[in-house]
Amino acid sequence: MTEAKTAPAPAGGRPATFDPANPGGAFAPQGRFQLAGAADGPLARLRVGVKDMIDLEGRITGAGNPDWLATHGVATRHAPVVAQLLAAGADVVGKTMTDELAYSLNGENFHYGTPVNPVSPTRIPGGSSCGSAVAAASGLCDIGLGTDTAGSIRLPATFCGAWGLRPTHGAVSSEGVVPLAPSYDVVGWITRDAATLARVGQTVLPAAAAGQGGLPGRLLVADDAWSLASEDVRQGLAKPQESMMEKFGVVEHVTLADEGLLAWQQVFRVIQGREVWAAHGEWITRHAPRFGPDIGERFKWASTITADEAQSAAAERRRIAARLDDLLGDAVLCLPTVSFVAPVKGSPTAAEDRTRALCLLCIASLAGLPQLTMPVVVGNQYAVGLSLIAARGRDRALLDCAMRISS
Repeated sequence: MTEAKTAPAPAGGRPATFDPANPGGAFAPQGRFQLAGAADGPLARLRVGVKDMIDLEGRITGAGNPDWLATHGVATRHAPVVAQLLAAGADVVGKTMTDELAYSLNGENFHYGTPVNPVSPTRIPGGSSCGSAVAAASGLCDIGLGTDTAGSIRLPATFCGAWGLRPTHGAVSSEGVVPLAPSYDVVGWITRDAATLARVGQTVLPAAAAGQGGLPGRLLVADDAWSLASEDVRQGLAKPQESMMEKFGVVEHVTLADEGLLAWQQVFRVIQGREVWAAHGEWITRHAPRFGPDIGERFKWASTITADEAQSAAAERRRIAARLDDLLGDAVLCLPTVSFVAPVKGSPTAAEDRTRALCLLCIASLAGLPQLTMPVVVGNQYAVGLSLIAARGRDRALLDCAMRISS
């Protein structure tokens, strides 16, 4: 697997409000500080950037929106996942940028700016864990702690040329995290290499249950997922995919959704929207916060979803999850992480590109499955990502698989 290459952002790629104390714009406003972890431990002196959706004791979690910041108080304790990392010897080096309330995949914050993609400074970093991805990929931290609902770790890790893990839903505590859509929300992390990704997993993931350990025996190639990838993505991933297939004794081609992955994406978005409004509708109605145009439109749409629509989608979700459970077993599923290359900053992201990306990203989210994305940098011009999805609870086996592939 090709390791991601990073480069410093040239002057022309700096955010409009460049801060020498915040190179690349990866950290939230007033978000750089030092919080020392335990004197020793398995993660001793690794630096952690914490997405500003996750609580740190004594600080307000800003959620990427100034009105949220103004209407919420300081956290009374660390989120459990932060406490785990500190106890393992890691040091927190600040709060990282996020899209507003994590409800975007672009990484372009209307209020605070756009962190600089370290692979291609002219392109967006992806979101919503944009700051954690930029900080980890550019060496400002070793571990970018983030959240993922619809791809908010997997997509920015891909665009920034980094490794990322979306764990099994519920495997890592989401307590002390601003919710978006709780039945999809997870806490995960982004790193520059597979070894660090695995070290974090060994610290925060539960031990593998009986029958869930060991390396996967089969590789499933999701043909309908690959058909959604752009030509640039397919070409960039051709050799890494071939190399991966050679490492497995059994390779099978499968179709995930006879009805099409677009149908899965529609199920996903209805449930997500209903949960988003349940989580934040009261606050939005009371405070009339200022949102960037795309974010505001999404919240407005979310408010229109009916209970009947959500219940119908939930029934379909159960069927999709059962399909994936039956398919995976001891296998891992191979697919492109994102269907298109990161767009240039400031350009409108085509609706069809976003939809195709969500057709891929919704697969693991719908079924609560662990997904790992690994980076491939194409000609030092842009990054693409190759993903593996494993059965529920097989997070550690997935990380072991990544170590084997990257060696």
